[in-house]
Amino acid sequence: MLLPYDRQDDLSDLIQLALKEDLGNGDITTQAIFKNQRQAKGTFYAKADGVLAGMELAKHIFKIISEDVQFEILKNDGETTKPKDIIARVSGPADSLLIGERTVLNFMQRMGGIASLTRMFADKIAHTKAKILDTRKTVPGHRITDKWAVQLGGGENHRIRLDDRFLIKENHITVAGGISEAISSCVQFKDQKMLTAPIEIEIKNLDEFRLVLDKHASDVDYIMLDNMSLKDMKKAVEINNGLCKIEASGNVTLETVQAIAETGVDYISSGSLTHSVKALDISLIFEM
Repeated sequence: MLLPYDRQDDLSDLIQLALKEDLGNGDITTQAIFKNQRQAKGTFYAKADGVLAGMELAKHIFKIISEDVQFEILKNDGETTKPKDIIARVSGPADSLLIGERTVLNFMQRMGGIASLTRMFADKIAHTKAKILDTRKTVPGHRITDKWAVQLGGGENHRIRLDDRFLIKENHITVAGGISEAISSCVQFKDQKMLTAPIEIEIKNLDEFRLVLDKHASDVDYIMLDNMSLKDMKKAVEINNGLCKIEASGNVTLETVQAIAETGVDYISSGSLTHSVKALDISLIFEM
């Protein structure tokens, strides 16, 4: 099974938790109605325009519930869909299908919603060099699937965990006593621990941007422009002249993302990809 990054244990833990919280001590309705390994089949339908995500995951979940379940993917992860499209078929023991139905749909609908929104952002900036990034504003426990969905929608992942990258933000700078002090501390720690994680710093204005470039261009890999105007973003790109990768953040919406990308920044991050997603409407209809 393909994953966006090599953390199979994270995904396995999430699936087991999702099944446990839904199943409890057993599906008493299904136990009461379906006996003797009665067989069933069902069809998954899309009910809205969007981008599919979670198809491979759904297949994997059903196999965890029962090896006897057959899941046929008709439209792949990352493909677009429209209302009434048949996207998958499933067959096997009726109790296994019913036990897995809600868990599978929960993942497919949330992941599809994230992938769909990400694709909308990515399409807006496709004519530029900028890439759309997610953030750590994910549902607790679901980061692996939230960020997987972003990839399927055409975006890229920012930090997945706090150990992936140094990201010096406003509160770090305040506690450290200044920009230079914060950067120097991270460089020293990185050297001491022999880490390869890149260093990124968040700045609020062009004065701070110039300070970072003048004193720490060789130490910093990324500079995040936090809530800066389009005019100042363009100026920052000009001043930078390719020294560091530039990320824009703050007030990123479908209405603003194109103009931000056209300033010449390398990346644009938006928490909205995962923190306020609208689920992609998908249904599973059973046939006996």
